[in-house]
Amino acid sequence: MQQLTETTIHCPYCGEPIDVLLDPADIDQQYIEDCQVCCKPINFFVFEDMDDELSVTVSSDD
Repeated sequence: MQQLTETTIHCPYCGEPIDVLLDPADIDQQYIEDCQVCCKPINFFVFEDMDDELSVTVSSDD
């Protein structure tokens, strides 16, 4: 069973740091979650980096 990985992202709208859990089942998946601070939609893209670690990029909906 693969474990969740905790990481911190910064909201592309308000810049606030947000702790998120990354699920290995979400590799190469894109999804949207609302910012916990400003409630705007953040696009998440989960992937494996060159070191086989889970990573995420975030972007605004603009």
